[in-house]
Amino acid sequence: MIKKTVLTVLMSLGLTLGFSLTSHAETVLERAARTGTLTVGTLTEAVPLSYVNDQGQLVGYSVDLVNLIKARVEEQLGRSIQIDFVTITPENVMVKMEEREIDLACNVGFTWNRDLFVDFSVPLARSGTTLLLKSGSSLGSPESLQGKRIGVLSKTIAEQVIKLVQPNATFVSISTLEEGFKAVASGSIDALASDMIALEGYRQTVSQPNAFMTTVNQPYNREGIACIVPENNSKFLDIVNYSIIRLMQGYLDGEASSVEIVNRWFGPQGIITVDPKLIQDYFTEVVNSREQIRISK
Repeated sequence: MIKKTVLTVLMSLGLTLGFSLTSHAETVLERAARTGTLTVGTLTEAVPLSYVNDQGQLVGYSVDLVNLIKARVEEQLGRSIQIDFVTITPENVMVKMEEREIDLACNVGFTWNRDLFVDFSVPLARSGTTLLLKSGSSLGSPESLQGKRIGVLSKTIAEQVIKLVQPNATFVSISTLEEGFKAVASGSIDALASDMIALEGYRQTVSQPNAFMTTVNQPYNREGIACIVPENNSKFLDIVNYSIIRLMQGYLDGEASSVEIVNRWFGPQGIITVDPKLIQDYFTEVVNSREQIRISK
């Protein structure tokens, strides 16, 4: 009688909790195989990584990378997959990933604290915290920021870094880069602190880029920019890492499609112009941390 009672209770618990437990245990690839969808969190003004262009299209270096990841997932699963892009912010990306509202997000700065809750890919770029200023400004050193009004986006690495290097500045909460640029232009803040790639990329797209300057040669910190996936999804992380390294190796080997993707965003006519030698050196550094991939030309 006791055994039957215990069995009945366990079966009841299984019926009550089974769907929830199955859902939480389901990996990204298992869910993609079942639903045919990958849900990808993306920033929408991180030029040139991911942003909405004048035609209302979501574009950018990491958007192209997501499409390469999608192709690799399709190859692994043997079925077509669609990408469901979901807008994220620096404030909510970690929560959305931990709660499994998204399967993948790129353009995320690495910190050891974040790494406790999600898994990071190999870095797809190197960045750091820098300032946007009016052209001709003498601000830049930590000492020069004392008492100055510094715009910061909440819960970003840049906010933490600037508050650490100059705690005696006055910090002004800014919602978007666009708002920050307008605040610098109007003089309501003295500087805007953010990711150096995003700041310089956005600066080069505004109507009067020469009205602003960025302190890209004086970053206050350095961090890798990577993709993140939910913890305990090693097979999916392998696909993400392979896709990043494959793109970098293709660029180094002169593969046309890889060179085209990189140059579209960082080449001579790209959104941001980066010295090709710097790109080659960085890609070589990342590729050499893994196994090189042979590229068929």
